[in-house]
Amino acid sequence: MRLSMISSLAALATLTACSTIGNSLDDRPNAGPCPTVGSLYEASRIIEFEGDSEAFSDIAYSGEIVDVRLFCRYVDDEPLLAEVELVFAFGRGPKGTEQLHDFNYFIAVTRRNSRVLNRETFTVQADFDDGPVISARDVVGRVEIPRLDESISGANFEVLVGFDLTEKQLQFNLDGKRFRLDAGQ
Repeated sequence: MRLSMISSLAALATLTACSTIGNSLDDRPNAGPCPTVGSLYEASRIIEFEGDSEAFSDIAYSGEIVDVRLFCRYVDDEPLLAEVELVFAFGRGPKGTEQLHDFNYFIAVTRRNSRVLNRETFTVQADFDDGPVISARDVVGRVEIPRLDESISGANFEVLVGFDLTEKQLQFNLDGKRFRLDAGQ
C-alpha cells in the first residue's frame, strides 16, 4: 500500500482504546495522553483468491483486524514508547490448502492527520488446526514515536494499522466487496 494512501485514509481510522504502560520502577505519570490508534477501514480486511475469480469458491484465505489497542509510556523529554496489541479473525476458504498461513500487516506512525513518520511491516501466522475460522492475537512490543522535545504530546500522533494489500486487494475493499462466513445465518 502506498504511504500517501495511509495519510489520506487516516481520517477514516476506527479508533479504539488507549492506555498507559505501567512500570514498577518508575511511577511518574505520562507527560501527556497516548496517541490515538486505529485500523484503516480499507486495509482492515484481506481476501486472498486462488486464481482470477472473485467467487466464494475461489477464496483461499481471509483476515480481518477485529481490535487494536495501544499502551504507551513517556515522561519528561524521553521518547514515546508504545506497545500495540492486535486481535485478528482469520478464515480458510475452499481453496486454502495449508494448515498454517502468514498474513502481513503494517503499523504506521503519523503526525495527526498528516504525513507518515514511520511504517513497519509485521507477520502474524494463522494456524487452522482448530477449524476454518480462528482468532489470533499479536503484540508488537516496541513502537517508538519521535518527539522533538518534552513539549510535544502523544496527542500529536496517530498509530494506524492495516493489512499489507496488493493493489487488487485494496480495490476489492474500496469497491465495498466482502465475504463473511456467517452471512445468511
